[in-house]
Amino acid sequence: MGRTLRIRLRLRRFMRRHQLIFTILRSLMIFSAGFGGAYGFIKASISENSGYNPHTFAIGASFLFALACVGLATLSMRLRFVHKKLQKIALHNEVLADRNWELQEAEQRARHLFEQQGDLIVMREQDGTIIFVNDAYCQMAGLDRENLIGSQFAFDLIEQGDSALEPSGTRVHDQRIDSATGPRWIAWREALVRSDAGHPAVLQCVGRDVTDRTESERALADARDQANAANRAKSRFLAMASHEIRTPLNGILGMSGLLLETHLTPEQTTYAKAVRTSGEALMALINELLDYSKIEAGKLALEAQPFSLTALIEEITELLAPRAQAKQLEIAAYMDERLPTWVTGDAARLRQVLLNLAGNAIKFTSSGGVAVIAEPGIWPNEISFQVRDTGIGIAFEAQERIFREFEQADDSVARSFGGTGLGLAISDRIVKRMGGRISLQSELGAGSTFEVSVPLPAALERGEQNSFRGPDLTGQSVMLIAPTGLQAELIERRLQHWGAQTCLVAEAAVADVLLPERAWHAVLIDDAIGSDAARRLGATAQHHTTRLIVLVTPASRHELMPAAPFHGYLVKPLRAASLAARVGFAVDDTSLVDDPVPTIAPPITASAGMGLSILVAEDNDINALLMRSLLSKLGHHADIAVHGEAALDSWLAARAAGTPYDLILMDVQMPRLDGIAAAKRIRAHEAAEPGRRTPILALTANALVEDRYACFEAGMDGFLVKPIDRDKLDEALANLAAARQVAA
Repeated sequence: MGRTLRIRLRLRRFMRRHQLIFTILRSLMIFSAGFGGAYGFIKASISENSGYNPHTFAIGASFLFALACVGLATLSMRLRFVHKKLQKIALHNEVLADRNWELQEAEQRARHLFEQQGDLIVMREQDGTIIFVNDAYCQMAGLDRENLIGSQFAFDLIEQGDSALEPSGTRVHDQRIDSATGPRWIAWREALVRSDAGHPAVLQCVGRDVTDRTESERALADARDQANAANRAKSRFLAMASHEIRTPLNGILGMSGLLLETHLTPEQTTYAKAVRTSGEALMALINELLDYSKIEAGKLALEAQPFSLTALIEEITELLAPRAQAKQLEIAAYMDERLPTWVTGDAARLRQVLLNLAGNAIKFTSSGGVAVIAEPGIWPNEISFQVRDTGIGIAFEAQERIFREFEQADDSVARSFGGTGLGLAISDRIVKRMGGRISLQSELGAGSTFEVSVPLPAALERGEQNSFRGPDLTGQSVMLIAPTGLQAELIERRLQHWGAQTCLVAEAAVADVLLPERAWHAVLIDDAIGSDAARRLGATAQHHTTRLIVLVTPASRHELMPAAPFHGYLVKPLRAASLAARVGFAVDDTSLVDDPVPTIAPPITASAGMGLSILVAEDNDINALLMRSLLSKLGHHADIAVHGEAALDSWLAARAAGTPYDLILMDVQMPRLDGIAAAKRIRAHEAAEPGRRTPILALTANALVEDRYACFEAGMDGFLVKPIDRDKLDEALANLAAARQVAA
């Protein structure tokens, strides 16, 4: 069947190609058939033996004529049908012709678009032969289209960039090529596309010139690398500068401290205190510069640990109280009781911010007082810390400038009060890193209020006890006799929150008139009105109350001891728990006996037989003398090694003699063998030989975190940062002595 169909198809194709020949052959066949039939019929009819019958002939002729008519009618109908078909075919051909014309126009537009496209476009067969290129490719190659099509031309590759394969199968990659216009970066997109049915797919490559973008990105990357390198260099420079400054500063502060413990004339004491104060100011400047360097380098790490919010606020005011009281200023703290007592956050960084703000408030305030207030913020888990002062205030146009680095309100402030202008900039960066904000409200000459709002969620592990509840003073009358100021305002506010009916009196004469009016639940007298006036009012008030309390500073505490007429005293700045204990419980309660006051404890010295044998590795002569003197005063014996090798030899000799050292104080940076290497060698010897492990504390002036990690990795047990804090050194040695006694 298939063979017959193929033969017919071939005949039809041959007939379409040679229509004239087939028309002649068809006419000859029709003429021969008609002539032969007529001739045979006539010849047969006139034959003598034909048996011709006119009637039969007429019938046959009529029948044949009828058949001819039927055939003609059928042929006519077929011709009409074919004519209609031809009309439909003609219409279809017109539609196809229109579509073909549209396709040709679309192809021309697409080709023109490809030709005029700024991107490079090239199509290649599987063997790499080019079958199409646009003008941009020809221009980049520097060749005509005729020379490119049919060739396997490719640009010279200078550098190959990264390559990626998209889910659609398109390969994306960058190349730096050598073109007719010079080296260029091209971003290629390569994909297989079908050009015609029945033909294999071709590779279509579209390239975009991204030289400017790539060079800009590389320039930005180089600039970023240079900036990072500069930051690292700056951090290392500050660390080295800090080390070089801290080393002599350790001697200045330490020696001045030892000097103040000797018998000096008043003039000599003044000079020694001035030296120590200058050293402490220089130390604060170094710490600010290091903090700023850490922030700039992105190395400021924040912790999230539970801490007591109440203790933080009250400790800040107690720490700054001596500075404030030395300037005859009030300082007070207030924490809203709606806040949780324990929260989760970075207590050290928050303390640094609040200390800076409160310290600035004291520095720029000459009269009045400073208050640190903690209240709920406007957002959930947010706490707002306000530092208020009655100082010089800040002009409106300078309020934004003071948060910038090395900026102050104006030059006169810098000349009058000093400072680098880094404290507020560092505080602002820290608060933002904690997810909070810092704002300022101030008027020139009317004081300032700095507000720090940070998210501090409650410490969940504290449960329902995570809150402070004061006494219930509902209906109780409490008189507060104190000068008008922030401290009296906050004390009155707290008493009113506990339900008390308060009466704040600023003048002694008014208090004398009001005291006999009623029986007072408690009377609080501030010694700021004067010691004599306080005693006189106390004698008057003892007949009208059973809780007569005097508010004193640590300096005036011994002048107004809780003897008659007073039942107890509170040390300023007041703690909320102490105030609650004084006004909320019975007079004979043991809580009225005394109020814990932070005092400077005498140094803890080792008792007889408890002195430690300490090896000090220190290359600086002054610091070595300082360490020997400090340790001797604390009751310990110290041997000095001037470098790491000497320290290692001394440790080995003492170990071999059976009298090992109890502790090694190892300076980190020393000549010949530094402290890190010396500690590693000591730990290696201890690992190889049995015996007691010698504790090693690093003496370092490097304050960077990575330097401290290096100390721990070397096997050291801790570190002391220069300048050496005598209390911390004393505490570390006392703990070590206690541990040795327990082990023995």
